Amino acid sequence: MLETFTHDTFAGHLGEAFLIRLDDGNTIETRLAEARTWGSGSDGQRVPFTLTFRGPLSPVLPQRIYRMENEGMGAFDLFLVPIGPDAGGMRYEAVFT
Repeated sequence: MLETFTHDTFAGHLGEAFLIRLDDGNTIETRLAEARTWGSGSDGQRVPFTLTFRGPLSPVLPQRIYRMENEGMGAFDLFLVPIGPDAGGMRYEAVFT
């Protein structure tokens, strides 16, 4: 599934809730804050892009693969890296190359 994701897959979901399912069954709500392309695709490959999700300041989740759930997109696994807080909460990034 991840191999079919593009920037456009997420661009229409900015501001929407993405739940992170934790190992204990609890969830943490994040919101898709940014979907940004960088570079260019070559030889028919997708254009690289990054996603930034914003969640609560605590707890800070370690980098790893998490089960993500979005009402419109369904459930999928995504590798997230905490990139630090801002005025709105803790930010997490996913990179697609």
